[in-house]
This record gives sequence, C-alpha cells and structure tokens, in this order.
Amino acid sequence: MSCHQSNDHKTVICIPVYGQSLALGEEAERITDFDSLANYAYGRIVTQNLNHNFGYFDNNDLKLLAKKAIRYQRRSFELSVYKMAEILADNTGEDTLICIFPGGQGATAVANLSKGTRPYQEFMEDIETAYKTATDRGWNFRIPAVCWMQGESDIVDYPKTNYKTILKKLWSDMNQDIRQITQQTDTIRFICYQPNPLSRAPYFKANQYICQETAVPMAFVDLLSDNDYFWASGPTYPYRWVREIVHIDADGQQRIGALAARSVLGLLRNTKRFRGFIPLETTIEGNDIIVNFNIPSPPIALDTLQVRKAQNYGFSVITPQNKNIAKSISTKGDCVIINCTESPHNCKVRYAVNGDYMKGGNLHGSRGNLRDSNGNWCYQFDIKL
Repeated sequence: MSCHQSNDHKTVICIPVYGQSLALGEEAERITDFDSLANYAYGRIVTQNLNHNFGYFDNNDLKLLAKKAIRYQRRSFELSVYKMAEILADNTGEDTLICIFPGGQGATAVANLSKGTRPYQEFMEDIETAYKTATDRGWNFRIPAVCWMQGESDIVDYPKTNYKTILKKLWSDMNQDIRQITQQTDTIRFICYQPNPLSRAPYFKANQYICQETAVPMAFVDLLSDNDYFWASGPTYPYRWVREIVHIDADGQQRIGALAARSVLGLLRNTKRFRGFIPLETTIEGNDIIVNFNIPSPPIALDTLQVRKAQNYGFSVITPQNKNIAKSISTKGDCVIINCTESPHNCKVRYAVNGDYMKGGNLHGSRGNLRDSNGNWCYQFDIKL
C-alpha cells in the first residue's frame, strides 16, 4: 500500500456513520478496494486514527486490535461512507482530509444505542481519538454531521418506545458530547436514511388502519419536514437486500453514501437544508387525494425498472374499516393524485406500506415506484387525512 498523505494538510472533516447493522455494512460484500481507497485523492481519506487501516471494526477491543494486526478482512463489508468519502474528497481542497469510520451495534434498538450504552461510549472514544490525533499534528478538526443508519430493530421487534422522541434525545446528547470533544461551535447534523422492513415485521398487515410498524419510518419524515438538524439521504427499499431479509447490498450502500455526500456538501457550502423526497401536504377533492411533495430534482417519475411495480405504484388509502379504497394513480407537477372508490375522509394515505410477508427490498418488500430525476426516491409514509 502506498499513499501520498503528508503533514501539509491543515483541516480534517470527519463524518462517521452510527447505528445498527446497516451502519456497519453487514452482509454487503465489499466492492471497495482498500488499497485504492488509501491512495484515493492522494491519501486524503482516513479512519479515526487518521491512517488507512480501513475495515476493522469490532465491539470487543481485543478482537479489534487483533484484526488490525493481521489485516483481517473476512468480515469487512461495504460501508456507505466509503463512497461518501470519495465524493467529498473530489469536492474539497487538497489541504483537507476526510475522516470516516463506523460505530454502533447490530440488531440493536435505538434506546440501546443512546447515551450511557457501550456502543455510544465507544463511538465517542473514536471521535476523541480522531480529534486528539489531528490536534497533536496541529490540524483543524470538525464534525459537520453524523450519518444515522438505524431503525430496523425498532420496527420488527416492537420495543414499544417512542422512536422519534428517543432519536431527538440521542441527537441532542450526541451534539453536546461531540462539541465538547471537538470544541467546535457549529451544531452537529444527523444525515438520515430511512429503514423500510415493514413486511419483515411478524404482525404487519398492509391494510390494517392501525399500523404501528410505520411509526419509525414516519419519524424520519416528520424530522426531515420540520427539524433543521436532520438532513436526508434516502430510503432503503429501492435497492436489493441480501437474501431479501434486512441488509442492503454493496451497490445499495454506495448509493446511500452518494446521497449522504450530497447533504454533507450542502452543509459545507451552507446551502438550503436537503430534506429529500418527502410529502408536504395532502388535500381532498371529492374522491381524489392530492399529495404535494418536496421534490429535490423535478420532475416526478414512476420507475418500475429499479423497483418492481407495486400495486398503484405503492400508494394505498386505508379506511378505518381496514379497506384499501385506492383505485388509480396519476401525477401532475409536484403532486400525485390518488383516485379512490369512495370518499377518503378520515382515511390514511400511505406509500410503500405493502410487501410480501417476510420479504424485503426492491423486488418483493415494502416498496413504491416514485422517484425524481436524480436518484432521490420518495420516503415511505403513512398520513392520516
């Protein structure tokens, strides 16, 4: 391995990823070559140790040291932040290092990743390591954002907690703790994907009016709608899931990483907050529902190639009697018009709340076919009219 990093660099921009198994790339067969990543952009992509020992992660400190010592790669997966880092390196100056690393724990609910838990503490320790290494070299260091990839366990395991409340508290704690370490004044942002394993939940029924499984996906929609500290990447349903269970494959990880890079660049350039492709407003006209969207790159498209066609392209309208009354779908400008067989008053309008039992991903899982012209797919939602 030969890379060209030198001590001439003056700034370290750190954007780690934190969450459960998708943050750690579980089952995503690695397609990034570590030697190439180490040499990319003259060695400007680094880990929390500000070196190029990519791919070594373990919750056990002794195992982590052993993996580094022997360059263990058998469980070295594709991370979204690899592609994100390449894009950021292409769009920042030669005096800037891009620092990336994963944190968290697989198969873990949000409450067990919050402040006071071992994964949270280890993540803070990695951040402190990166900060101290940079400052010891006389370099500036800042964390503009953390990529948040978690939520599957809170959907399929029914922990009976308020996901949105816990996530907001975790962000607040992390913002405070990171800024205490780095001494930066700017606020940490969370760049959020959206977990979509509804049809993997054992009690999920797509036409059930009370659908507790949608609470987690809707937490992301709500926060992207009205919280300035949450920025978007994208949902997971447009991608292939390994064995159609829960983990997106390497290509999906790279695409999520590219979307995350867009939000990071927006932060660095002080542009308008990237909220992603989300619903903004719903209105009723007779038997029609008009859903107005925030569309990052118009126009709207209904794509049945990347994502297998879902009934009514993923839209449904559920009555309090658990009946789907959606009849047909059309698009007009920034809107989707859903024609119903009867009045939709007091119903719930949904998108991507469907899928074959115990299947996930773009072929048989909970999915929809709505995207914009630049690879942004609509976030899954469930809205009461």
